[in-house]
Amino acid sequence: MKTAPPLEEAKEAMNAESQWTVYRTRFLVRARQLTRPLAFTDALGREQSGQPGDYLVEFSDGIKRITNQALFEDIYVPLAGTQPGPAQHQSLEKKLSARGVPSVLAQSVPPASVETRNRASA
Repeated sequence: MKTAPPLEEAKEAMNAESQWTVYRTRFLVRARQLTRPLAFTDALGREQSGQPGDYLVEFSDGIKRITNQALFEDIYVPLAGTQPGPAQHQSLEKKLSARGVPSVLAQSVPPASVETRNRASA
């Protein structure tokens, strides 16, 4: 059984170009997209794992879980004004570059294909 990774390792597995984005369905959640595989045990003792493109989702009670990309993008809609703009991306890229961190801001994760979305909803 895997144990929870250090917070820094978890942060490295997320899309560094974005801060938490607020999404809505029936409830508000915050989410970040993963840029590399991540596995951890959540606060309820459940194993969570995801691949690049999947989302780490934080619910209002503080519980975090991973949702696959196709399912997440089929269900959630980002709230306007909760995503960082281009100026924030450039500022973050400069800060990371100054620290010798390779740029991850140019890496985009393509949206899930129609076939993948259909599998997620089946």
